[in-house]
Amino acid sequence: MIYGVILAGGRGERFWPLSRYEHPKQLLKLTSSKTMIEETVERFEGFIPNDRVMVVTGAYLKDKILEAVPSLNEENLLLEPEGKNTCLAIGLSAMHVSAKDPDGVMVVLSSDHLIYPRERLISILRAGSGVAAQGDFLITIGVVPSRAETAYGYIELDEEFTLKEGITFYRIRQFKEKPIPTKAQEYYLDRNHLWNSGMFIWRADAILKAIEKHVPDIYGCLVNYGELMDNSDEYGARVDLYKKCANISIDFAVLEKASNVLTIKGDIKWDDVGSWLAMDRIHERDRSGNVTRGDVAIEDSYENIVVNDADGVIACLGTADLVIVRTGEIVMVAHKTRVADIKNLLTTLGGDEKYEKYL
Repeated sequence: MIYGVILAGGRGERFWPLSRYEHPKQLLKLTSSKTMIEETVERFEGFIPNDRVMVVTGAYLKDKILEAVPSLNEENLLLEPEGKNTCLAIGLSAMHVSAKDPDGVMVVLSSDHLIYPRERLISILRAGSGVAAQGDFLITIGVVPSRAETAYGYIELDEEFTLKEGITFYRIRQFKEKPIPTKAQEYYLDRNHLWNSGMFIWRADAILKAIEKHVPDIYGCLVNYGELMDNSDEYGARVDLYKKCANISIDFAVLEKASNVLTIKGDIKWDDVGSWLAMDRIHERDRSGNVTRGDVAIEDSYENIVVNDADGVIACLGTADLVIVRTGEIVMVAHKTRVADIKNLLTTLGGDEKYEKYL
C-alpha cells in the first residue's frame, strides 16, 4: 500500500513576523484562502486515503494542526519532541510505515510548497509509487526550472532509466548545492538540471536500508526506538531517540551518497515558498509591480510587497523594492535584497529579553 508522509516541522523564519514560533509558515494562508498544511493534505485526496496519511510535526503544534485540518485526527500525527531535520523525521515515519506494512511505499511531501496542477502531480506520484514498489529505489521528484534560481539545490540528470505511465525516470549524475547566479543561468539553459524539490518516493524498507548503510548511528537509534513503539512509554522512547540523533537532512545523510537514487523530470509548477519574495511569483501584481494583501493604500510606489494582517491601513508613498509586513504589534520593513537576512534579524532580537515575545 501507499502511505503519504507530510513533513511539517519547519519554522518558516523568513516569513516573520507573520510566521512565529507558535504559528509557523505551514499554518499561514500565503498562497490561497487555505493554510499551507491544509493544501498539502488535500493533494493526497483520491490517491491516498486519510488513514494512511502521516504528518510529522512538532509536539507543540499538535492542537493547531488538528484545528487547521479538520480531516485529520491524532492518529495521523507523528509528534517530534524537537526539530532534528529531515533524516530523522523520515526515518521515524519509515519505522511506523514498516510496522504497519513491511512492503509499504512512502510518498513524502513538504507542508509549505505550492504545486499545481494537482492532477499532474498525482500522475507523477502514482507512477513513482509503481516503480518504488518494484525495487530498492530512492526516487526524488525534480522540477524543470522556469528561471535561473539561486535559492534551490539542483539535480544533474544522467541517462534515462525507465518509462512508466508516460513518466520518464532518470539516473542522477550529481546533486548540486545552491549555485551562484552565473551557474544558475547555465543550469537553466542546458535543460539537463532540475530543481531539487524535496519530494520523495520509496519503500519504507528501502530508505531504512539506506539509512543503515550511510548513517548507521541514526539507524541504530531507530532500531532501538522500534523495539519500544508498542510500549506505553513510546513517546518517551521518541524523546530519547531525538536526543541521541544528529541534526542532518536526508539529502546530505543519504541521497548524495547512495547509488540507487532515481529522479523524475517533473513538468509541474512548483515553488518552495521560501521567503516573502515568493509573493511576487504567486500573486498578481498591480501595474506598478506591487503585491498587496490586506488593507493597503499605495501611491507612486513600485515593486513592493505589502502585507497587512491587522486592523487599520498601511499607506505607502514613493516606496520601491520593499517588503512591508504588519501583524499585531509588529511592523517589519525590509529591502527585498535583505529578505534572506531575516533569520539574522531574529537572532539579534532573540538576544534581547524585551523582544523575545515577538519571535
